[in-house]
Amino acid sequence: MFDWDEKPELNITPLVDVMLVLLAILMVISPNIVYEELIRLPNGSAQKEITKKESIEIMISNDKKIKIGNDQFAIETFADNFIRLAPSYPTDSTVRIGADGRLNYSDVMNVLAVVKKAGFQNVSLVTAQ
Repeated sequence: MFDWDEKPELNITPLVDVMLVLLAILMVISPNIVYEELIRLPNGSAQKEITKKESIEIMISNDKKIKIGNDQFAIETFADNFIRLAPSYPTDSTVRIGADGRLNYSDVMNVLAVVKKAGFQNVSLVTAQ
């Protein structure tokens, strides 16, 4: 007859032994496994040279004098002079505008508007550190 009160015993010792043997085999073999995949890299273009974009530095002093390189302009005549000067620079040049902190906001924005009107798109305002 079958005894319903009997508790079954589970012997996991053979399972643990097999797992330890497999782990030992894996640990011995894994340092010797070398995985190599062949990849095809694209050919580079040796003909094309990377050119650095020219940058234009515009500095506005406290007495409203605008300096571009060695040229200096009054703020009243800057628009005409910059429109005349702009074709000598590529339109993809980076333009950096730096101004004295005591200037009016409108003075700096007028210079920015003139630069944008001349066709330059990469314009940034420089701040003091």
